Amino acid sequence: MYFMEVEASVDPVELGVEIAVDQTTGTWTAVPAETPEVRRHHMAKLIALHEVPNYEFEVPQDTKTRRYLIQIAFPTINFGPQIPMLLSSVFGNLSSRGWIKLLDLQFPRTFLESFPGPKFGIEGLRRLLGIWDRPILCNVIKPCTGISPEVGAELVYQAARGGVDIIKDDELIGDAPFSPMVKRVKEYMCRLKEADEQKGEKTLFAINVTDRQDKIRDNALRAIEAGANALMISFATVGFSMVRTLAEDKSINVPIMGHMNFAGALCESPCSGVSSELICGKLARMVGMDMVLVYPPQSRFHLIENKFERVVQILQQPFSKIKPSFPLLAGGVHPGIVPATLDSMGTDVIIGAGGSVHGHPGGAVAGARAFRQAFEAYSRGVDLEGWAQDKEELQQALGLWGTA
Repeated sequence: MYFMEVEASVDPVELGVEIAVDQTTGTWTAVPAETPEVRRHHMAKLIALHEVPNYEFEVPQDTKTRRYLIQIAFPTINFGPQIPMLLSSVFGNLSSRGWIKLLDLQFPRTFLESFPGPKFGIEGLRRLLGIWDRPILCNVIKPCTGISPEVGAELVYQAARGGVDIIKDDELIGDAPFSPMVKRVKEYMCRLKEADEQKGEKTLFAINVTDRQDKIRDNALRAIEAGANALMISFATVGFSMVRTLAEDKSINVPIMGHMNFAGALCESPCSGVSSELICGKLARMVGMDMVLVYPPQSRFHLIENKFERVVQILQQPFSKIKPSFPLLAGGVHPGIVPATLDSMGTDVIIGAGGSVHGHPGGAVAGARAFRQAFEAYSRGVDLEGWAQDKEELQQALGLWGTA
C-alpha cells in the first residue's frame, strides 16, 4: 500500500500501472525480451486505487495536487523470502519519485513461513526473567559514551540493585577503544551477579554489537562467550538481514534487542519514505527482534500517538506463526508517565529509562526503585501521587519530573 500525491493533471491509473511495470519487468522504453510470457509471470499489477479526499461530483477548481492510496500486487517469485530484494522490488527506484510513501506490506502465508521471527518473544523473555505480572524495567547506562568499563560496571550494579530487569548499552557505544566490548561484558556481568544475588532477581545485559557487517556475528559470539545474556543492535543502520542472520543463528541463543535510531531518516516525512509501522513494527518482528525500542509520544524523540500505538499493536498482535516482540518504550521516560503509558499500552511492554534512573536525586538505586514503586501503584489501582506519600524515591521523582 502506497500514499501518493501528484499534480492534479496526472492520471493516477496510468501512473499506478507505470509503477507496477517499472518495478518489475519494464523500463522507460520497449525491449524485445519483455515478452507476454515474462509479463504474465513477473509483472506487478495495480489492484486498488482510492483518492483521499474522495471527490465524487467535482474537484475544486483551485486544486493543484491530488492524493491517492494505491495497492500493487507483486509476484513473490521475483524476490523470494528475503528483505533486501523485497524492498528493492516494491520501493527501490520508486522511493526517488517524489511524494510517495510505502505504508504497508501484506504477505502470503507461504512467504511468512520462511521467517522464524523472534526466538524468545514476549512469553519467552518473561519466562527467562521470571516476571509475569508487571511491565519489564530496562535501564540505559548514562552517560551514553565516554566512560570506562569500571565506571559503567558500578552504574550497572546500582541500577540492577534498585530493581532494573534489563540493562542495555546506549546506542552510542560499541566496541570502543576506551571501553572494549569483551572487557565491558566481563566487568558488567560480574557486578550483575552481585546485584542479582542481593535482590533475588535476574538481570539481563544487552551489549551493543553494532559494527561493520563482517564483524557483527563475531562480536555477538565473543560477547556471549564473555558472559553476555542479551544483545542489542541498531537495525536501521546495519540492515534487517543482518539482524535476521543473528536471530536465525543456532549458536546465538540469547534475546536480541533492536534499537530504532536512524529509523527517523526513513520514516519521518509524511509524504515519502517508509512508514514506522513497517520499519519498527512488521519488518522488525519478521527478522527476529525479541525487543524493539520505539519512541512513545511522551519521549524526546516521539512518534505521534496513533502511530506509536499502531507500531506497538503490530509488534504484539497475532501475525502468522511469528512470536510477538516486546515493545521497549524509551526516550525521556520517567515514573510520572507510567500510569498513562500502561493505561494506553497494557503491561506487555518494557519501560526504558536512562536519565530518570541515573539522574534521580537519590542515585541510580533510588531511580530504579521509583519505577518499581510506580509499577506497584498501577498494579494496585491506586493514585500515583497518593502512593508516593510514604515512598521517598517515587516522591522525589515526581517532584523533579512531574506526572503525565
